[in-house]
Amino acid sequence: MDRVWYKHYEKGVPPTLNYPQVPLFKLLDDAAAEYPDRQAMVFGAVAHKLPGQPLMDASMSYREFRDAVNRFANALVKMGVKKGDRVAIYLPNCPQFAIAFYGTLKAGGVIAPVNPIYTPRELEFILQDSGAETIVALSQFYPKLQEVRSKTKLKNVIVANIKEYFPGMLKTLFTLAMEKKEGHRVELAKGDHWFQVVIKNESSVAPNVAVKSEDDAVLLYTGGTTGLPKAAQLTHANLLANAMQLRAWVPSAKEGKEAYLTALPMFHSYAMTTCMNNSVMLAGTMILIPNPRDLEHVLKSIAKHRPTFFPGVPTMYTAINNNPATKNYDLKSIRACLSGAAGLPVEVAKNFEKMTGARLVEGYGLSEASPVVTANPIFGENRIGTIGVPVSDTDVKLFDVETGEKEVPVGTPGELCVKGPQVMKGYWNKPEESAKAVRDGWLHTGDVAVMDEDGYFRIVDRLKEMIISGGYNIYPREIEEVLYSHPAVMDAAAIGVPDSYRGESAKAFVVLKPGQTATADELIAHCKQNLAPYKVPRSIEFRDSLPKTLIGKILRRELVAEEKQKMAAAETKQ
Repeated sequence: MDRVWYKHYEKGVPPTLNYPQVPLFKLLDDAAAEYPDRQAMVFGAVAHKLPGQPLMDASMSYREFRDAVNRFANALVKMGVKKGDRVAIYLPNCPQFAIAFYGTLKAGGVIAPVNPIYTPRELEFILQDSGAETIVALSQFYPKLQEVRSKTKLKNVIVANIKEYFPGMLKTLFTLAMEKKEGHRVELAKGDHWFQVVIKNESSVAPNVAVKSEDDAVLLYTGGTTGLPKAAQLTHANLLANAMQLRAWVPSAKEGKEAYLTALPMFHSYAMTTCMNNSVMLAGTMILIPNPRDLEHVLKSIAKHRPTFFPGVPTMYTAINNNPATKNYDLKSIRACLSGAAGLPVEVAKNFEKMTGARLVEGYGLSEASPVVTANPIFGENRIGTIGVPVSDTDVKLFDVETGEKEVPVGTPGELCVKGPQVMKGYWNKPEESAKAVRDGWLHTGDVAVMDEDGYFRIVDRLKEMIISGGYNIYPREIEEVLYSHPAVMDAAAIGVPDSYRGESAKAFVVLKPGQTATADELIAHCKQNLAPYKVPRSIEFRDSLPKTLIGKILRRELVAEEKQKMAAAETKQ
């Protein structure tokens, strides 16, 4: 089907692709067969924390990567993991994440990634909802896991230490100076396993498990369009298609020649596809950064390892632009950056391109679409302020926001709806939510967009009330439930407010119970105990009442409108 945006595709980008009916891990097997000695990953510590020590890294070849994956897969099979069983991965960016990811798929398992900064309460929810019986966790997170494991179905616990793939000298320095101090040194409970012990004596030949392209690969937890987090069921075919779509979007990329700065967290759909699967498809090198906020590690890694691609979020590019130390590092190896997860400010893009010489383009995606849906052409016509055009084999239509059924004319705002091979199967164990989200084959995103005459799209609003802070999704209800658990709180509502650094941050409105007292600091401290840091409200406003419907539903939209009026009034005074 012809689409107006095809004429704006960069030369060499095809409108349609042929997708092989193979499991996702075939990408790794092909890369290891063709480029066995090519660096698959580079990994080091935040070495500047160790006094007097430079950044130190070790690398892993594709042959070593594939063999470790096969050994891990065999270990899972020996532990009783069967096809379709869920395996949680509770790790930051490190070689063990990638090994566990592809190893789980080879064993026929389904991955349930867990955000490394989740609190025990949030971890418990993911484990209970997914029904995971196996988890791979970082030793530093082991105490949090121990808090909740009795409330889960966990049978197998595999624990990895961050230092396992450090180079020898750094491993020694870390053991002496940092391991105990940062909580990485733990004693395992009886029956739990160390990652390296588990894979040590296993065969490097893949287990004989029949995995098909239509099988589930990942349960990716997202706020979806309503309610508490739910898991998007992404199949091997979904993830492979999106990796191929990204590969086709950059026709100048060369197999065995590219390197990807992997600072985005790999548990997130964005990094999973743009950094990991896309890199493996090209036999590229992943430069792993465990903590994306550690800007010195990011800058040192760029200067040392010369990445060619840097997928990121606006807050990352903003931090690099504004850091006085940036000028001390050579960032010229970067050819292209795809920004997603939040709107990219025009000035941020211009300043980053001026500083690095790289192309920085904005795209759009969501977990339910594996995630990439649209992007500006990497070396074609980049229209700053837009999310670009749909990638190959992806159809996008804008439907009226009232009924979600009638397509709106060009230039008219409508709900952005997507159809393509990367669109999820549905939500895990939630048929009603699945039916609402995917209607007649169209994924209803909850985002409101406008399309121009050339097929470039621009996001203008969100139907869903998700807060997007620094690229992370925050659902207001999660914050509200924690606030409601405080004994002094009677009513609570959370919204997103503009934040010059994060794009948005959470603000909460609270009504206290009669006779009760609480300060904003006390409520924020309460939230910190029960929510990941990025979900904690930056400010709290106390009120006598909150706007509600006749049936008692709190009207968050009215609060958002009030905040906008306040900002407009403040700007007028200035």
